Amino acid sequence: MVSVLYSTEWLYGVMKSLIFNLTPMDAHALVLRALALADKSALPCAALRMIGWQAFSQSRPVSVGGVYLDHPLMLAAGFVKGHGFASEGEALAAVERGENIMPGWRSMPALVGLVEFGSFTRYPRVGNAGVVMWRDPATQSTQNRVGLKNPGARAAAAFLARNAHHLPRLLGINIAVSPGVDELNQGEREIREALRFFLDLGIVPAWFTLNLSCPNTEDDPGANQTDALARRYCAAAVAEIGGRAPLWVKLSPALAAEQYEALLHAAVETGAQAVIATNTLAQPTPDNPQVSAGMAGGRLHAAAVEAVTHLLRAKARAGYTIDVVACGGILSGEDFARFGTPAGQYWSALIYRGALAAAHIEREYEQLGRLDAPGDRRGRLQLEEADHV
Repeated sequence: MVSVLYSTEWLYGVMKSLIFNLTPMDAHALVLRALALADKSALPCAALRMIGWQAFSQSRPVSVGGVYLDHPLMLAAGFVKGHGFASEGEALAAVERGENIMPGWRSMPALVGLVEFGSFTRYPRVGNAGVVMWRDPATQSTQNRVGLKNPGARAAAAFLARNAHHLPRLLGINIAVSPGVDELNQGEREIREALRFFLDLGIVPAWFTLNLSCPNTEDDPGANQTDALARRYCAAAVAEIGGRAPLWVKLSPALAAEQYEALLHAAVETGAQAVIATNTLAQPTPDNPQVSAGMAGGRLHAAAVEAVTHLLRAKARAGYTIDVVACGGILSGEDFARFGTPAGQYWSALIYRGALAAAHIEREYEQLGRLDAPGDRRGRLQLEEADHV
């Protein structure tokens, strides 16, 4: 394991200098083209799987949110989600033609193991135009306003069903509330329909995530994450899934402590089994201070830790068994340890530490003596310190 990690770390160090000479959007497009090529054949995917198997060979499994995971870190939604389309008809036609509408669907899980696909909305979205990605190497941060670009749930489900024999044993699927929907009945209907497309075609993931937080769209994620809305949407999702997979719920950073407590209570009462904290943090873009985009990585970390602190404190007070999954600036083992949670999701680490970022982070975390004691002394200290703020 160590030799694989050292050699790939050295290799990515060389590649990174070349990649960072490209704009974030050009680099992302280049990586997606490479992944699409790897998706085509069993040989490159087998090679990637062997590298991943060696890198994660000493990982320790964890049980979280009703799922027994091979290791504690998952690639967050937003990377393997597919192309945007103007209409459902166009997206379905592309699937029928045999096009790869979701680059990385096969190659990324082969290499990194646990991946949450999506976010997928009920209908396709082309996303935002213009420059929509930035990076800040000084703080190891990324920022984007892609705008939920995706092929839509029906086409995504059809594509995955068409390739079901190559899907990984464990994967998550993230369903996002359609932006601009301000009528609860319509929101519930779209959530249920999106879930039904996957389930009816036999695509039953290890977990579904209901994304209540979409900072890169026209919706205000803070205002939309109310107790009433979360309760209605979570209940609709749990009812549609019908016990075939657990439901997780993803929240935004920078909410009030009382709001996190209410949302946690709503998730518990409707039957969700985990809460992911957090999505990206809306901040002005480098190009236009009047336009916001979702900040991830180092500049999100403090806000994500604060959100998890509020949730863990509320969970402890109420005696809930629901799990909290950390997400936000997990770039090292120490970053992960700071959350005090059994599992986490990452994205920016992929950019700054390479495809085997999770294996590096887990090894560092293990060296801190953390893997077999989630919520232990470091987690308790975090909560105790927060109580004095």
